[in-house]
Amino acid sequence: MQNEYRGAMLGGAVGDALGMPFETTPPSLRQLKDGYTRPPKWHPNSGLPAGGYTDDTQIVMLASELFASGNFSPATYAESLKQLHIRNGFRFADGTILTACRHLLKDRKENSGCNSTTAGCIPLGLPFALVYKDPVLMREELVKATAVTHTHPGAHAAVVSFASLIFSTINSDFDPLSNAQKNAFLEDETLGIKTGEAIRLAKDNISLDSALAVIGNDVSIYQTLPMAYYLIQKYGDYPDLLYIASQLGGNTDTIAFICGAWLGAEYGQTGIPDDLILGIENREKIESLANRLYYRFGAKN
Repeated sequence: MQNEYRGAMLGGAVGDALGMPFETTPPSLRQLKDGYTRPPKWHPNSGLPAGGYTDDTQIVMLASELFASGNFSPATYAESLKQLHIRNGFRFADGTILTACRHLLKDRKENSGCNSTTAGCIPLGLPFALVYKDPVLMREELVKATAVTHTHPGAHAAVVSFASLIFSTINSDFDPLSNAQKNAFLEDETLGIKTGEAIRLAKDNISLDSALAVIGNDVSIYQTLPMAYYLIQKYGDYPDLLYIASQLGGNTDTIAFICGAWLGAEYGQTGIPDDLILGIENREKIESLANRLYYRFGAKN
C-alpha cells in the first residue's frame, strides 16, 4: 500500500503540473504534447518552471504536513492557509480560497468560508483519503475542514466524492468510481446527477468532443469533477490519460490532478511514467510526505 500512497500523492502533483501551463486555455487535443512544458509569457502561471505545480498541490502538501506531524485541525489548516497567503505564496490560487484567506486576516475564524462552488476545495480530499480508515468519519472531518474555505453543499459533495474515490481505490473496493458518484449524490443531488451522467457518457463511448460540450471544463465543481470522472471511466487504461486531461482546456490543472491522484492510487507510483516523476517539482518532499502519512496511518492495517 505504500506504493499506492506515493502514487496518489505524486500522481496528483504530476497531473497538476502537466495541466498548469494549459489552465484557462482552449482545448488542444489534436496533437498531444508529451512531458512538462512551460506556460507562455502571458499566462498567469508564467513564473513557474516546467514541472511546477499550482495551488492544488500546495494545499495537499500543506495539509499532509499537518497530518504527518499530528497537528491537523480546521484551525491549524486555516492558520497555514493564512500564512501562505501572507507570504504571497499561492500560485494562481482559487479565488474562493484567496477570499477565505482575506477573511482569516480579519480574524473571521468562525465564518471564513465562502458560499462558493469553485473546485479549489477538491484537492484537500487527497490527504484525508490517505489518513482516515472510517469513511463516515473521513466525510465528517473533511466537511469541517473544507468549510474553512468553502461552505456550499456542492463543494462539500465534490471534495467528499473525490476523497471517496481515492479511499475506495486505495482499499481495492468494488467500483470506486460508482462509489464516488453515490457519495456525490448523497451530499448534493445536482452533483450526483452530473457525475452519474458523465460516467454514463463514457460507458456509452461518447466522443470526448461531444462529452466536453455536454459536461464542460470550467472551475465549477459541477464541471471539473464530472469531466474528471468521464476521463477516468473512458481513458483510465490509456497511457495518454494525463496528457488528455491536462490539455483539455479550462480547469486543466485540477482535472488532471484528480485523474493523476486516481491513477497513482490505482496503479501505484510504478504506474506513473518515470520521466514525469523525476521531473516533478519537489519530488523528494512529496515522496517523503507520502511515506510519513503511510507509516503514521496506512501501516497500522
